Amino acid sequence: MTEPTRRAPAGAAVLQAGVTDAITEAVLDELAEGGIGRLSMEAVARRAGVGKSALYRRWSSRDAMVVAVVSGFSVPCAATADTGSLRGDVRAMLAGLQEWLTHPRFAAILPDLVAEQGRRPELAAAVAEAVGEPRREHGAAVLRRGIERGELAPDVDRELALDLLAAPIYWRHSVRRAATGPDYLDAVTDLVLRALGANT
Repeated sequence: MTEPTRRAPAGAAVLQAGVTDAITEAVLDELAEGGIGRLSMEAVARRAGVGKSALYRRWSSRDAMVVAVVSGFSVPCAATADTGSLRGDVRAMLAGLQEWLTHPRFAAILPDLVAEQGRRPELAAAVAEAVGEPRREHGAAVLRRGIERGELAPDVDRELALDLLAAPIYWRHSVRRAATGPDYLDAVTDLVLRALGANT
């Protein structure tokens, strides 16, 4: 017995990509300008040129919208292509992290988002699940490739290694507000590889 052909949803059931893109840009702009505490569905809808119903068709709440938009912006930035060596992969990963942290809009969003997570554990958990864990999985892929090539010991502490890879760039840029240029990234790459006992 053949299954009946399902008809594609029409009308209001279809989420138009162009509308979603406009809303996403509006959310990022509102976050950068006023922070999550001042962000409202009304302001996002107004900036995007849509009705509030367009937002609620996509996300159940303001927080769900913010987490989804931040995830959509942040997670793809963490993907690192296989350069053929652990050193190359680590250097590329650090460059991607720098680009993420220094992005004009996101550099304004992140400090406020981190502060808000400190006040709201449920938001922190949602961001960790949608942003932190997927980004760390991209980093874990770099470590796995290093192990497969024989450049890292199989028993390397991967969680500690991931912290070590991200912490210097975040601290220097987001806390110290100091430059993270190519020479600094090269130096961090060398330091991290030595700390991990890499065979490169």
